[in-house]
Amino acid sequence: MDSETPYTTLAPPVFDGDNFQIWAARMEAHLEANDLWEAVEEDYEVLPVPTNPTMAQIKNQKERKARKSKARASLFVVVSKEIFTRIMTIKSTYEIGSFLKNEYEGDERIKGMQALNLVREFEMQKMKESKTIKEYANKLLSIANKVRLLGSEFSDSRIFEKILVTIPEKFEATITALENTKDLSKLTLAELVNALQAQEQR
Repeated sequence: MDSETPYTTLAPPVFDGDNFQIWAARMEAHLEANDLWEAVEEDYEVLPVPTNPTMAQIKNQKERKARKSKARASLFVVVSKEIFTRIMTIKSTYEIGSFLKNEYEGDERIKGMQALNLVREFEMQKMKESKTIKEYANKLLSIANKVRLLGSEFSDSRIFEKILVTIPEKFEATITALENTKDLSKLTLAELVNALQAQEQR
């Protein structure tokens, strides 16, 4: 870790025991941005400096030690008081990360059930006349990303198809125009949403 790199104090929201996958994704990004993720991901040991160490060896040992301390401190400040009391005596950052994962991520069966419930929620979505196409697309994408965080496959083409079959009739003209001028199989989700938004704003 470069000594010039400032330590960013902006952290993900406090984890209270709910939505572990979302919190974990934010936490990983936060720790990576601060060059601290390695301390959570690997259970590395900081070796003492050898006799007659070089300046580089002293600096390296100090940095690896600091990285572990900062990562542990980061994990302590982004959990609720209840969760903190359960992890405060764990000295290893790696063990704290493992404890949180084992305790809150859920096993494959639970994750499978959560993904199934989200897919069911996705299938039940239908665009309301009062909503904009952007709001509707964002809602679908949000559900899809939660499914992906649980480790299940969810392609953008499913969202694309869902939008095509569940949007109100007022968008029929735009869909017909797209079918006549473009290859829908090559159209991206963003392009579809932009085309529908353009009609909406007319």
